[in-house]
Amino acid sequence: MELPQQVTGTGHEERLLSGEEIRSTVLEALGRVDVGGRRVLLIIPDHTRTAPIGQLFRLIHEAWSPEADRLDCLIALGTHPPMSDEMILRRLEMTPEERRTTFANTRFLNHLWKDPDALTQIGVISAAEIGDITDGLFELDVAITVNRLVYEYDLLVIVGPVFPHEVVGFSGGNKYLFPGIAGQRIIDFFHWLGAVITNPVIIGNKWTPVRKVVDRAAAMVATPKLALSLVVEGEELAGLYFGRPEDSWSEAADLSQKLHIVYKDRPFHTVLSCAPEMYDDIWTAGKCMYKLEPVVADGGTLIIYAPHVKDISVSHGHVLEEVGYHTRDYFLRNWDRFQRYPWGVLAHSTHVRGIGCMEDETEKPRVNVVLATQIPPETCAKISLGYMDPATIDPKDYAGREDEGVLYVPKGGEILYRLKDAPPELGGKGADS
Repeated sequence: MELPQQVTGTGHEERLLSGEEIRSTVLEALGRVDVGGRRVLLIIPDHTRTAPIGQLFRLIHEAWSPEADRLDCLIALGTHPPMSDEMILRRLEMTPEERRTTFANTRFLNHLWKDPDALTQIGVISAAEIGDITDGLFELDVAITVNRLVYEYDLLVIVGPVFPHEVVGFSGGNKYLFPGIAGQRIIDFFHWLGAVITNPVIIGNKWTPVRKVVDRAAAMVATPKLALSLVVEGEELAGLYFGRPEDSWSEAADLSQKLHIVYKDRPFHTVLSCAPEMYDDIWTAGKCMYKLEPVVADGGTLIIYAPHVKDISVSHGHVLEEVGYHTRDYFLRNWDRFQRYPWGVLAHSTHVRGIGCMEDETEKPRVNVVLATQIPPETCAKISLGYMDPATIDPKDYAGREDEGVLYVPKGGEILYRLKDAPPELGGKGADS
């Protein structure tokens, strides 16, 4: 089918988009695509990403459902737990009555990343190509598997936000395919690739080796692809761009770079990073560390304040209790012991623990990471993280104390904090990214 070659959309650094701007921009963009008689699969984020997905879904449904043969939604879980029917209704801002009536012909599907029968292998990135992409960091064949549903439709449309991201640089675009609806091997590989490069070097930079792997894998998906890439400010939209995933993502990432990165003049010895309710385990609430690590002073303490969190990880908690949370250098020093574990889990571990080094056989993390959650102190000790009783913390006590070296972040996990005078490779102000 013929797809638009140019990105359409709008975005502003200084203001939000009005409801009418959103409506007219989306409907005009969708009107350029002939979906008559075709099967369309929307690929959307789960509840751990802030975005008005319900608003966008309604506009897409309004524009395309009269002509399309099918218009369904697949939730890009990566390795997150499946969403319940109730959670899907909340994600799409839909009432049960609307689900039974207006949207009765739309299927809402979870990505079944654990089910081999739900996946299909579409190719292999050769060891030689991986070596070129990663500048020699890795040389191994990487099998590319994806949800087989992508071949039951005539058009894939990614709908999701773009934020600074610890593994790939900026989220969004083809990342909703890989890892969003991918098999675990490719997920494990590029997460570990990002971990080896390290979060401070990757996060907030557009053209990373991991993004190259993601786009290379996406190029193997033969079904035509488009993306509606969103830039969220608070709970509303500052930008939206429609076109090929690589192109619309690039436009959105440029705006995200301006809106979602905060620069500080000096590091902080104490950071209280508050996890929103949408992060329901440390697997997701760990983002409260990822986005703040660059502004924590050497030897400083970052507190992930999440009184609602009970689990390390719903999907991977048993593995994390075995391996614990460690720096990259610790895992590399003990690779014979850890290489059999899922590399994506090891990557998450390093991102939460932060960078550090090994002195002889002793691990020296740069930052002290403390959990203020319902996870008990003995479990925190087992996984090598600190513990604070959340009942002893009043977030207001941390507010307004930046001059004292204390930073309070009421909603951690999406906005990236950097130091202005950091070196270019760590995203200092004016660095080329």
